[in-house]
Amino acid sequence: MTNTDKIYSKQQNNIDEFSFNEQVVEVFPDMIKRSVPGYEKIIETIGILTKKCAIANSNLYDLGCSLGAATMAMRRGLSHTTECNIIAIDNSQAMINRCQQYLAAYKSQTPVTLVCDDICNIKIENASVVVLNFTLQFLTPEKRLSLLTHIYNGLLPGGVLVLSEKFVFDDPINHQLLIDLHLDFKRNQGYSELEISQKRSSLENILIADTVDEHYGRLRLAGFKHNNLWYQCFNFGSIISIKAQS
Repeated sequence: MTNTDKIYSKQQNNIDEFSFNEQVVEVFPDMIKRSVPGYEKIIETIGILTKKCAIANSNLYDLGCSLGAATMAMRRGLSHTTECNIIAIDNSQAMINRCQQYLAAYKSQTPVTLVCDDICNIKIENASVVVLNFTLQFLTPEKRLSLLTHIYNGLLPGGVLVLSEKFVFDDPINHQLLIDLHLDFKRNQGYSELEISQKRSSLENILIADTVDEHYGRLRLAGFKHNNLWYQCFNFGSIISIKAQS
């Protein structure tokens, strides 16, 4: 049974920076569903992409796996083969512990290795699918190109990166409209003005979003020539990047 997110429902005199701690783990499925429009569609499509793009005898990576939603979608997508390995990484031990419980509840012949570490420390190799699902935005901007380059170098030709992020926009009118639509989405999901305000304050200094063009520019610098925004809902979206065959 999913616990309801009430973390910011009471007035807090001192709002700590957001962290993926045990308190967040307890309500994370509810939090992500009510905070990120289109999250279920992105997870569903990660499974479809895995079925289509995974290469036999390769590795698949879920970088910043949280409770393993993308990992489990990839594993379902691999139901036709047992020749791939999934490596799921998160720097929150609380997330990894709960993810292990979720994975154990569903039988699969695809092995999953869970690692508690900084994703920037992980060696990417022999990869056909890499997922960064709302993860890059939590890295400091100066680390982002290095990670994407590392991913590109570890991908096999034809391999894909799924990069899902919150976006900002250069046009101030469009930017504000999309923010307002997202706020309305959260209100419609039952979040109060106090909850919205306090969570925004907790994320202010640790979630630093980029424009779509900034993502494209960084991906090209990393080596990706084929980049496409395949999904967007308000100020959230997902990009597919493909490593050229040659």
